[in-house]
Parts: sequence; structure tokens; C-alpha cells
Amino acid sequence: MPAIACTAKASYKKQLGTLELTDTHLQWTQDGKKVPSVKIPLQDAASLFCSKEGAPQVRLKLGLVNDDAGHNFTFSSEPQTVALTERETFKSELTNVISRNRSGASAAPPPPSVVTPKAPVTASTSLSPSKPSTPVTVPASRASVSRATSVASDGRAPIIPGADAASDFRLRKKVLMSNPELLALHKNLVMTGQITESEFWEGREHLLLAQAAAEAQKRGRPGQLVDPRPQTVEGGEVKIVITPQLVHDIFEEYPVVAKAYSENVPSKLSEAEFWKRYFQSKLFNAHRASIRSSATQHVVKDDPIFDKYLEKDDDGLEPKRPREEVADLYISLGATLEDHAETGNEKDITMRAGRQRGVLPLIRKFNDHSERLLNSTLGENPSLKRRRVEGDGQDNFSQIELEDLRDPESSIGIFLEMQDRQRYFEGQLMRGVAAEQVPAQPVDISVAHVDFRRELEGWDARFNQLRLERKAADAALLSMTQNVTARLDTKTKKNGLPAALFRQLTTCQTAANEFLRQFWGAMCPPPVDTPFAPSLAQRSAKAAKMASYLAGTREKVDALVRVAQVEGADGTSVEVAMKPVLEAVERALAFYRAKNPSKATQHKVA
Repeated sequence: MPAIACTAKASYKKQLGTLELTDTHLQWTQDGKKVPSVKIPLQDAASLFCSKEGAPQVRLKLGLVNDDAGHNFTFSSEPQTVALTERETFKSELTNVISRNRSGASAAPPPPSVVTPKAPVTASTSLSPSKPSTPVTVPASRASVSRATSVASDGRAPIIPGADAASDFRLRKKVLMSNPELLALHKNLVMTGQITESEFWEGREHLLLAQAAAEAQKRGRPGQLVDPRPQTVEGGEVKIVITPQLVHDIFEEYPVVAKAYSENVPSKLSEAEFWKRYFQSKLFNAHRASIRSSATQHVVKDDPIFDKYLEKDDDGLEPKRPREEVADLYISLGATLEDHAETGNEKDITMRAGRQRGVLPLIRKFNDHSERLLNSTLGENPSLKRRRVEGDGQDNFSQIELEDLRDPESSIGIFLEMQDRQRYFEGQLMRGVAAEQVPAQPVDISVAHVDFRRELEGWDARFNQLRLERKAADAALLSMTQNVTARLDTKTKKNGLPAALFRQLTTCQTAANEFLRQFWGAMCPPPVDTPFAPSLAQRSAKAAKMASYLAGTREKVDALVRVAQVEGADGTSVEVAMKPVLEAVERALAFYRAKNPSKATQHKVA
């Protein structure tokens, strides 16, 4: 019997009991029971969380490998100081256990034996969303026993080659939580042990790769110009919520504000007072992303600190900050050179700045912001002088050419292998020469003109006598109307089946489709040769197992028909709904019997 390191009174899911820590397990036993309801191997411990000091309840949460949710225990000893002391004892012991697990120094303990008196509560993970905990990489020699059947059931985990087990499980969990139908299928097939975890995800690797790509995608800089909007709260007060991200954006967008902050905080102003005076100053109104009205300038009071950082409006014909010439014509708005003389492109003399001096500062502010966005995405471009010296060898047309507008290169096709090819082409050539040697009949223009006029005589009378039959048009219109009516009836008509029976039909059909996918994947595997590809013996065993599952589909459908009749529904509608599935199952089993005549009698649809 394992030695008990520490014990304490604790509740689990609002049930009172005793929490014990042995040298191999952390177990919890409900009061009045002799068998532990929760038994967690210590090798699965990955993270530890505790309630804050002074909280009304003394709690401890143990996170497991591949299970962020873990288990929560509430220490219930009285007074609370005793509960805190017991919690600290467990915390100290479990911290040492987790450290050993992370270092990989401990040996593998024996497999756990979990006995559940009522609802099964084990150390295995659930698929409910939870807060992420510290990821822990488990060494291969100490793979989690509680996840043996789902993560590494056939020795080919993780699903994505090269990924660690924890990351791979997290991706699978997120994909399942974002797809309720796939989650239901996973519960019906994997959790019941009909197929393994690897078999379920075989052919669905693209979902995991897409999820991994979405998580690894780096979020770019937002394109919105930094412009904090004041909010009016109760009492008529104006409030601006300042966050660390907003402060970072303001400093990056307006370096003069960062300079004022470094020179005045905390020597002259506190941080709160700095931002309060900044949002009430003329400097803030000068940075607003709107045309500044004269009324605003008169309302805002003078500020001796921020007014000295004011700059004169950049409303001259030439901007104050000289711009480098944009060498990339694809993003140069001023590229109006005469580079297409054949089409009549001339230099645009109408694009002249300064017609409205009041809008120039705002336009240049937008231009500066756009330039920073481009530089953050494309990187800082080399100077114009450096580009001229290095010379990239590209002409102007290659800089503005769009790849999407190119015509795709046509394929030369597949060469046709012919016997006696020369004789074939010689025959074609001789027929062409013979056709050219046949003298063409001369055409008399005057005779042809007379014939043409004779054919056009009385055309108006014949045109008035033309009558089109309406039968074809009426038949086409009637057919389209009936088609639309049938589609509308299909959408609006209820299936007439109880909701519970309809869910059973959906589950049966989804499971059968998954068994079919697994069957055909084993019988006709894709031509992909990878180190993780199953062998011929593994595929044969998998096909036999799926065929055995498919053989029971007819029996399941008959049971659903009987259920429909008992509940007063039409059993024929169930048979009609499941007929395509049964036909697909019968075709798969016929294919399997043809490939394996010795097992033909074992897999027949009843």
C-alpha cells in the first residue's frame, strides 16, 4: 500500500471528502465511500494554481498534461488558518512533483486504476473550454497513461509530425471546440472506443495545419490613425480611457509627445496629471485626425508646458519634412511620367498641392501615417542613392506589373504516341495537295445577285404570317414553376419526425459516413509515402474493423424504423432518408467481399 504523504479535508464539485497525497497518486475520496472517486497519477501533474490570500475559500487547482482544466479542490477545515496550512503543505509537495516531471528525473509509475462510484471522474482530459495553463513537454519515456488510448493509441502520435504532444493536443482541442458537429462525431466514435484518435484525424490534418497557421500568423499594425475619442459620462464629465496600448500608439505616432513625457514625468508632472493636461492642450487638438476649426482653438486654454512643443502648421507648398523619392512605382502616387507614349500618357499637371492650404496638414499627416504602415510591413527601404549604385536591373514596367494579370502559360498537353507517324502525316499532306489541285468553280456575281433578290421578294408578307407555337414556351415555364415549387416545399415542409429521433438519424448517418471514409482510406490509400504511413497489415486490419462496423448499419437503421413506429412517426420516411447511406455501405461491403472472398460471409448487411 502506498505511503500517504499528507491528507486534508477538501470538497470536490461541492461534495465533501478527504484529499490524500501518496508517493504515486493524488486521490480524493468522498465521505462515506471507501474507494477514491478521483485518482490522479503524479506523473500527469503539470501546473499548480492557488487562490489569493484572503479569499473567502481556500482552493487549489492541479493542471494535468494535455488537460488545462485539471481538477479543483476546496479545503474545508475549520478554522480557515488550518485550511491554509494544509493547502500550503499540498502546494509544497506538488511543486516538487511538478519540478521532477519537468526535469524528467522521475521514473514511470504504474498505470492508474480509477474506480468511479457514480459519474466517472478520472485524470483524463475533457473537451470543455478552459483557461490555458503552463504548457509542459512530456518526455517520450513518460507519456501520459491517462491519454494513452486517445493520443498515442497506435504509436503514430502526434498527428502533425514534428509537433510536441501538448501543442498537438491543444490544436485538436481548438478545432473540435470551433466545430460542434466534428466534436459530436469525436465523442460518438473516439470516446466510445470505436476508432482511435489517430484514425479520426487521419485525413483531417489540414484542419490542424490551418489552426496552427492562424495562431502563428503575426498580426500587423492597425491602419487606423491614433485619435482618442472623449466619452461623456454621467454628470456631463468627459473621460478618455488610457491603456498601455494607447500610450504606446501615441508615442509611436507622435514622437513629440514621447519627448514631452520623458522631459516632464515625473520631475514636473505625475503621469495622471500629464495625460489630463495633454488631452486639454492645444497640442492634443493639433494631433486630432480632423480639420481643426477656429472655435476649438479659441476654447482650448493655454498650457505653459505643452504649448512649447507646438509646431507650426505644415501648410506650405513643400512639406517641412523632406521625403525620399519613391523608387517603387507600384506605390508611388506621384508616378505620372511619360512612360507610355504609345497610349498617350502625359505628365499630370493638375495634381498641384496648395490649392486649399487648410487641408494640407491633415493630408500630410495621413501620408506620414501611411508611410509608417508600409515601412512596418515591407521593412525600411534602402536609400535612393544606394539603389542607384547597386542597380537592381528592373525596368519601370516590371515594377508595376501584376502577377494576377498575366495569362497563365498554356500546357503543351500530353504527347500522343503513334505507330507509323510519318505515314499518317504524309496521308494528310497528300489529301491537302489534292484538294488544292481541284479547280474552284467560278461564281457569276450578276447571277448570284439576281437569285438573292428573288429570294427576298415578298418577305414582309411571309413575315406577317409567321406564327410561333406557344406549347414549347409554356412547357418550359411550367417545368420551371414546378421545380421552384418543389424546392420551396422541401425547405418549408417539416420532416415529421420527433426531435430526438431526428438526432439519432443524424448521428447514425454521420457515424456511417465516418466509417466509410475510414474504410475507403484503408482500401484505397492516397499515394503519399511518409514515415508515418500505415503498413499493409495495418491497413488490412483497419479495413476489416471498419467493414465489421459497416455491417451493422442495416441493423441500426431497422432499429430506428421501429423507434419511429413506436413514437407514431412514419417509418418509411426513415428508410427513405437512410437509403443513400445503406447503398453506400452495401457498395463498400461488396467491394470488400470481392477483395477478401474468405471473409465474405462475415460482412453482410442484414
